[in-house]
Order: sequence, then C-alpha cells, then structure tokens
Amino acid sequence: MRVIFAGTPEFAAKALEALIQSEHEVVMVLSQPDRPAGRGRKLKESAVKSLAKQHNIPVYTPLSLRVEKGGEETAEVLTKMQEAKADVLVVAAYGLIVPQFVLDIPSGVLPQKFPTLKAVNIHGSLLPEWRGAAPIARAIERGDKETGITLMQMDAGLDTGPMLMKRSVEITPEDTAGDLTETLSRLGAEMLIEYLRNPEAYPPISQPEGATYASKLSKAEGKIDWTASADKIADKVRAFNPVPGCFCACGDEVLKIWMAFAEPGKKTGETPGTVIESSAKGILVACGDSTVLRITRLQRPGGKQLDVRDFIAGHAFSKGEVLK
Repeated sequence: MRVIFAGTPEFAAKALEALIQSEHEVVMVLSQPDRPAGRGRKLKESAVKSLAKQHNIPVYTPLSLRVEKGGEETAEVLTKMQEAKADVLVVAAYGLIVPQFVLDIPSGVLPQKFPTLKAVNIHGSLLPEWRGAAPIARAIERGDKETGITLMQMDAGLDTGPMLMKRSVEITPEDTAGDLTETLSRLGAEMLIEYLRNPEAYPPISQPEGATYASKLSKAEGKIDWTASADKIADKVRAFNPVPGCFCACGDEVLKIWMAFAEPGKKTGETPGTVIESSAKGILVACGDSTVLRITRLQRPGGKQLDVRDFIAGHAFSKGEVLK
C-alpha cells in the first residue's frame, strides 16, 4: 500500500520504521514543527522527522492542517497529500487535530468493502478507556493492571472511531510511563504491519460505552500530596516519569522524585511527609492512611538523577524531617 504517515515522538517513529522496513511504500510524512529542547533551548526536530529524513522521505511540518490557521504552508501540504495518491493515512501520536476532509484524502484500505476506512490510528490504550492525549501515563496513575494498543479507524472525534485490532499488556509495579511507552510502541508497530497485510480479517467494530479520558499532564500536577496513600503516590511517580516529573519541597530545595514504591504492610503514626528512615535501601516517608513510601531515585535542582545510595552520600536526610 501507499502510505502517508503522521506522527511526532519516538512512540510514532517505531511504527514509521516498521512501515519503511515492510512491503509498503511511505510516500510522505507529516510531523510537528521543530521545538526548543534542552538547556540551550535549541530547535530540535521530532523523532519521526529525523527518521523520515534519514530515508529520504518527503516530510512536512505544518502548524495546522486547517488552511484558515496554517495558511499557504498548510494549503501546500494538502495539495501534496492529494497528489501522493495514498491508500491509507496512518497516524500515531501526531499531536495535531486531523480534520475529516484530511482523513478522506486517501483512496482507502479496502474501498470496495470498507469505503470510509481511509485513516488508521495507533492508540496507546484499550479503547474506550483513556481516549485523549496521555493514555499511558493516566493508566499507570490510576493503578490499572493492564493497558495495550488499539488500532482504530479515525473519524473527526477524539479517539471515537471504530476499533480494528486490540491487544493488551500487563502494567507491572516497576513500569514507568517511559518503559511502558517503549513496550507499546513496539507492539503498535507490529500490529500495524499485521493489520495492513490483511485488513479484511479485522473489520471495524464500534466502541462500547464507558469511555474515560486521558488529559494532558501538567507540571503542577507533579507536586506530591503526602496525604495521599503510598500506593497512589508511587503510581503517580511512575506515571510522571520521564515527563513532567513529580516533586516535593525539602527545606528550601525542590526535589524531583523519579522512583518510589509503597511499603506493603508497613504502617506509621507519623504526620504525612515525615521522613521515618534514610538508608541506602531508600528514604521511607509517612503518607496518608498511615502508609509508608520508599523513595529509591531522586534529583536535586541542577543535579543528575541518582539512586538513593548515591544521593544520600551527598545529601543526608534526618529522621523527622518533613517533606512538603
């Protein structure tokens, strides 16, 4: 098939790489514009754009896919899409709204059998759970035991289209959002290639009732509420790793917490936020419901992420110290 691919981060780049290595032809790529990154705030191209350039695939980065917002640049991209005579548009973590008239540009996966099936999305959840921008992180934050990938037929709604394929994976107590994103990106790439080889075997199925929504993560949400239970805090820490990160105040410093675990069966009468113990095995902190959290990886302002053994070598915690 002739494929137009739209995506931005590494999650999407895995699917693009699989398409490039397959029997299908990627005729053009859409990605988000270069963004400032790092301490120097230099412009950095997306993982998808970089990969497309490596393989000499035409890549376009409009600010919008609506001409009234993107102007001449968008109009040119839409013309290129029509000229590409693609069979299907594949979208994975693109980050821009794709209007219905753009979804209708390809000729279709199986136009005789599924005349409206022209765009396929790789979504990082088991739809209808976690529609929206941050499905992987929100699943971890809520304490879900499993998540997965859903391939779906795109429509103009927010992840509302009919499902094509769905596969699940376990969420382990050690999985961060970064870890799980890597796992799901590989799964999504495999499912996409399997689907495109035989789309007739996976007819569209309407999503059931019971949708939940995964709003974008904000930095402010990362502030740790020590009155929450240790389980809830540990889930949030893993969900916000690697971005935007969880944090708390320790005296005049703001510490970032990158890994933590609830201590099963351990109870305390200390005020939430109080340091109970500090050792190379972890910093034990009192939490809500008399529960205890073990912090095992953290970071000082301007410093590197460190395992607790290395961290406390340069920054000791005192028993009874209170984290805010």
